[in-house]
Amino acid sequence: MKSRTIFFVSDRTAITAETLGNSLMSQFADVERERHIIPFVDTQKRAESLKKKINAAYTVNEGRPLVFSTFTDDSLRKIVSESDCIFYDLFNDYITRMESDLRQESSHELGRSHGVVDKNSYESRIRAVNYALVNDDGACLDHYQQADVILVGVSRTGKTPTSLFLALQYGIFTANFPITDSDLDNCSLPRALKPYKEKLFGLTIEAEQLSRIRQERRPDSPYASLRTCQREVSQVEELFQLENIPYLNVTSISVEEIAAKIRFDT
Repeated sequence: MKSRTIFFVSDRTAITAETLGNSLMSQFADVERERHIIPFVDTQKRAESLKKKINAAYTVNEGRPLVFSTFTDDSLRKIVSESDCIFYDLFNDYITRMESDLRQESSHELGRSHGVVDKNSYESRIRAVNYALVNDDGACLDHYQQADVILVGVSRTGKTPTSLFLALQYGIFTANFPITDSDLDNCSLPRALKPYKEKLFGLTIEAEQLSRIRQERRPDSPYASLRTCQREVSQVEELFQLENIPYLNVTSISVEEIAAKIRFDT
């Protein structure tokens, strides 16, 4: 397997560089990666230090390091790009073209994509996060009329992280509710959910994966046994189909993909 050193760098958070860089690298499964995330390279001294670090990586590893950059400062970008690396300028390559296409100069403001640009949007996301925390795992049933979506599924299918991601990223008011053994045995929705059936979205998972996840929480328990997981998965999918609830198998997809699918289908 090939091995490459990868740097995600920026004069701000490096979140965009890391996100886009990882998305691109995911298409090359046979490349083993040594990853370095280096944000806030916002002075010449720090840029020179980063340049030395990249050059050092080249001397000890096969192949030039890959550097994914979102620098907004031209002088800092120039310093780092002159290191012994393959330099991918994820920001400037597109900004230059967009300035030409839009016939308008960009602001080149630092951190704008992750800053509080729209105060109303920011406050909406914070409210959504608070809502998701209060309405996690069926803890509170009093505010379901405010929910944009209610995630349902058996225990440990990713309902909580998906709820928080939808809230933080998109400001979607998301509650989640666990489907229990009694619900499965009766093959019916819990009474608390019936008035909100149109808001429900189910999450399911392959039984083998569910068993592995539960083993980490309660090793060698009936709760984590493969037989229990197989029964629960089969029954909950039957319930989703019977009640005509849209659902998604989350076995091999990320929380970002789960959230995107929910947004598209609801």
